[in-house]
Amino acid sequence: MKGAVALSIIQFLLIYLLLIIVLILMKKSKIKQTKLLLVASLRMSVQLILVGYILQYVFSNPKPIYTLIFIVLMIAFSINRVIKGRNDLNKKFKVAIGISLTFSGLFVLIFFVIVVIGKSLFNPQYTIPLAGMIIGNAMTGINIGAKTFMDSVYKERRKINALINLGIEPKEILRPFANNSLEIALIPTLNSMLGMGIIFLPGMMTGQILSGTLPTTAIMYQIAIMIAICTSVCMTVFLSLNLGYKTLYNEREQFIENY
Repeated sequence: MKGAVALSIIQFLLIYLLLIIVLILMKKSKIKQTKLLLVASLRMSVQLILVGYILQYVFSNPKPIYTLIFIVLMIAFSINRVIKGRNDLNKKFKVAIGISLTFSGLFVLIFFVIVVIGKSLFNPQYTIPLAGMIIGNAMTGINIGAKTFMDSVYKERRKINALINLGIEPKEILRPFANNSLEIALIPTLNSMLGMGIIFLPGMMTGQILSGTLPTTAIMYQIAIMIAICTSVCMTVFLSLNLGYKTLYNEREQFIENY
């Protein structure tokens, strides 16, 4: 099998014509997010192009320090993306999210690269793209989980206070909210797993096939990465919420509202 066909600049730019369809449909549907679409598309393109050149250099100079720096930056930006602007989360809750995302992402990444693939953790060809998928999906999961949890707590804050006044322990009250939020956070990943192969071909598998990898090998990698992603999302959200909800009440078991 041959590798993917190299695209010229003109061929590459043609894909942006599809955004015209999106803009027309958004305008017809009276969706006032056209500016966001254009900004997101431009930002995505600039970021990916820059990352492409950086990765090209890193792959040509596979030094452990470069891989380590890249992973640290991934984790730092993902944590910042989750907690930025979240005024409903106290500082301890944000720290819990940061610790959970870092621990879960690194644990799954190390297991995947070293145990499953049998490569060095500082091999940029494997570690960097896998870290992006594992940490990126964990970031999305905790974004959904934290928002669902805090929205639910806010809506039921009067009920929570009433139950605490009746002598029920805060952890017994808040744990069901955390469990429900974890379930909701896992839905996108589980739906992807359910539809994968029959309804759509996932990105990693498609990319490997386009690059000339045998479909059977690409399939095994895709199954492995989806299980890794599911694990990282589940671990991150579970740890974040179960550590985080404990920051919502004090040592006297009084509910602390952050709103």
